Amino acid sequence: MDFVWLLLGLALLTGGGDTLVRGAVALATRWGVSPLLAGLVIVGFGTSSPELVVCLQAALENTPDIALGNVIGSNIANILLILGLCGLVLPLTVHTNALKRDGLAMVAATVFALLIMRDGALGFTDGVMFLVALAVYLIWSYRTERVDPLGPEAELHKAEAASVTHRPQALWLSVAMTLGGLVLLIVGARLFLRGAVGIGEWLGIPEALIGLTLVAVGTSLPELAVSLIAVLRRQADVAVGNILGSNIFNLLGILGVSAVIQPLPLAGRLLAIDQWVMLAAALALVAFLLTGKRLNRVEAGVLLAGYVVYVGFMAV
Repeated sequence: MDFVWLLLGLALLTGGGDTLVRGAVALATRWGVSPLLAGLVIVGFGTSSPELVVCLQAALENTPDIALGNVIGSNIANILLILGLCGLVLPLTVHTNALKRDGLAMVAATVFALLIMRDGALGFTDGVMFLVALAVYLIWSYRTERVDPLGPEAELHKAEAASVTHRPQALWLSVAMTLGGLVLLIVGARLFLRGAVGIGEWLGIPEALIGLTLVAVGTSLPELAVSLIAVLRRQADVAVGNILGSNIFNLLGILGVSAVIQPLPLAGRLLAIDQWVMLAAALALVAFLLTGKRLNRVEAGVLLAGYVVYVGFMAV
């Protein structure tokens, strides 16, 4: 039954996240929210809603290793696995200016997180610091893009909003999809965690490894879907921008909210190994994108091979 709960929870998380984003973007359009803000906040961070709900549920159920492993593992999988796969499907040619701010912001958020986590725990004050940093990033991003609404950064987030198709037209349906998506996420998170923890106990796998692999990859499926669709539409900037925004929100938003609600002790391997892999992945991606203005198939293969080695190392 643990496998059944896992698969059912994963389906509800994926469907709930997609439903929530479609409903929220439809409401934002109806209420006159600009495509720029809708893309930056709703779409950019909406795909991280499964990670948020799972982390909150894990924190409340006193399984901090799964909560922290989910965030760190998702950030690693987003870069090495998802962009590795996308780059193999089609080389990702991007605008350097559009990624310079968000790419450097992702690296800065990663370094900031490592500095805060160095004492082996995340408390209420740490969570507030994360959320303040997220607010600063959002305000900075929105103001810089308002100054140049035709610039590559603004066009990137507008394209993210435009990528959300099949939006509901009726107000009641938009509200129903937004609230329904949230309910699906909450129920899906409970079932997903129940199955993941049960499988881990059955196999004798530590909770940190479950969070880093099974939970992290499962909650990253919305990012995978959005990025692959963007690549097939030849919207490389949207694919990469989605990952950068998701990683920033994972660190500053999800860890911030989780730590405010429940203190999170950091497990040994997360502190000693995995957070450094997360930083290395972030630096590698930014280096690839800023030097050649693209992620070619060779570089994508390097990222994907890095993920295979990383998972293989955990299995040893």
